[in-house]
Amino acid sequence: MSGRLIGVVGPSGVGKDSLMAALAVAMPDVEIVRRTITRAPQLGGEDYEAVGETRFLELKTAGAFCIDWQAHGLSYGIPADVVNRVQTGETLLVNLSRAVLSHVAEIFEAFVVLNVTAKPEILAARLAARGRESAQDIRRRMNRKAAALPENLTIITVENNGTIEEAAAAAMRQLQPERAQRWMS
Repeated sequence: MSGRLIGVVGPSGVGKDSLMAALAVAMPDVEIVRRTITRAPQLGGEDYEAVGETRFLELKTAGAFCIDWQAHGLSYGIPADVVNRVQTGETLLVNLSRAVLSHVAEIFEAFVVLNVTAKPEILAARLAARGRESAQDIRRRMNRKAAALPENLTIITVENNGTIEEAAAAAMRQLQPERAQRWMS
């Protein structure tokens, strides 16, 4: 039995981690993949393994990641065991970069992209509220053009302009329509 990897993408501040947490609660058989990131541990947001660059390179060299990339001055890695977990029937949620989607699709046969969007003014407010970046960094993120999503992938787009429950319900209607009806009742 084959599982499925759901890759969650969207700009910083769109609520990817909050949406993933809501989906994991609503779909108890779905787990969130814990990423390895070269980010200080106290910065919060998601549950991640914080490592330094040297340790990240050691892990990468040892084959600890099935996918890794750099973005915003940080390195990100997805554990290698995710491949086996999906192949043996698990459905997993993972926060990904748009830049690696085509490569991920080469590794995972059952791969769906959950593209999370929100209005620019909402993104800016969320970025400011989380307190990780300066006003200049936020402006730079807001002005950056997002890479296009590959056309050959299954892509589900969900707007996260309201409550996280509304966004989760919209995502569930597309990911698991039969379960969404029961959850929203």
